Amino acid sequence: MATIKPERLLSDLRTFAAFGAYKTGVHRPTLSAQDIAAREWFAERMREAGLDAEIDGIANVFGKCHASGRKVLSGSHLESQNHAGWLDGALGCVYALEAARAISEDPAMRQVGVDVAVFSDEEGHFGSFLGSRSFTGVLDEREIDGATNRVTGLSLRQALVPAGWADRPRHVIDPSRYAAFLEAHIEQGNTLENANLRIGIVTAIVAIWQYRFTVVGEQNHAGTTSMARRRDAGLELVRFLRMIDQRFPEICGPHSVWTTGRIDLDPGEKSIIPGKAEALFQLRDADQAVLDRLDSALNDLAQIANDGGRCRLTVERLSASTPALMDGALQAALERAAERRAPGQHIRMPSGAGHDAQWLARKLPAAMLFIPSIGGISHHWTENTSDADIVLGAQVLVDAIVDVLQS
Repeated sequence: MATIKPERLLSDLRTFAAFGAYKTGVHRPTLSAQDIAAREWFAERMREAGLDAEIDGIANVFGKCHASGRKVLSGSHLESQNHAGWLDGALGCVYALEAARAISEDPAMRQVGVDVAVFSDEEGHFGSFLGSRSFTGVLDEREIDGATNRVTGLSLRQALVPAGWADRPRHVIDPSRYAAFLEAHIEQGNTLENANLRIGIVTAIVAIWQYRFTVVGEQNHAGTTSMARRRDAGLELVRFLRMIDQRFPEICGPHSVWTTGRIDLDPGEKSIIPGKAEALFQLRDADQAVLDRLDSALNDLAQIANDGGRCRLTVERLSASTPALMDGALQAALERAAERRAPGQHIRMPSGAGHDAQWLARKLPAAMLFIPSIGGISHHWTENTSDADIVLGAQVLVDAIVDVLQS
């Protein structure tokens, strides 16, 4: 059986954490100098492992093995959220590389192998899953032309130039080459830790639906306008959000979540009644029927707010992705591996976060493995996982890949 080397695995992960080190985490935005250096370093590690590795025209790093038989694709992303954790994304990349090494080092596995993919911009600094969407052939040149860093304003085309990748072709998947895609990741929540479990087997990746709520009232003086005649857009928006929080628990699914991520008041001055208010709102679930039910409820609540309020409220759906179901046979392979290495310490569970696997699932049977996040923390520099859980997860992934390669 192919066996990982824990010291090598942990060393690679800690080396990655030095690219953009920030406190106990990392700051490694897409195509920053630190991200470029990390991608070049990882490509070299791929080559040392015997893979043909190239970085393409959107900063994806792709390493192909030389196996003549059955092959599996594995990987994740390398960039981080701003001032965030050292494992989010990087873990899945190093796991994939370690799987490729372990399988190539097993004399009994010489005819099969693992290709490794590092996808660019999963964290969305320039767009939405640009790397995995490019690799699966659903990203066109027009979207790349319009992609701009949300913080710096730098275009994606400009950001690729310093690395020398701007004019390179983009890798596109050949689905006939692979039996499956597997991605490993930290959980980014506390389900595993709270239940004293060590492995999560992902059943589905949630859809994310984004909205903008806009309320138009009347801007006026905060001191001279009586309460009876005010048309306060900010107050009406807050009331609407309260209506959502009262209604959604009655109709949501067991894993539904919703978030108001931003509220803007216009003009936003202490002595002026806001004449306009906007909120960015998001809901997530892996059940299409639940998503449709919540979406319908938003429009019903908006009508109620307009019928009884003093302002005009509109609900605009900005985007709506589709839930991605993970392959049943691959889930079973992960479950067998988990039971072998950690009997009774695994669970099937949905992913509340988006991952590159949701795009690969459109082309290949796909599955995901989770390991615990200490304290359920992620997207923060205190994100962490024990070495023991990191090592266990890597071996479970390799066992499952071997299962798939030999089936």
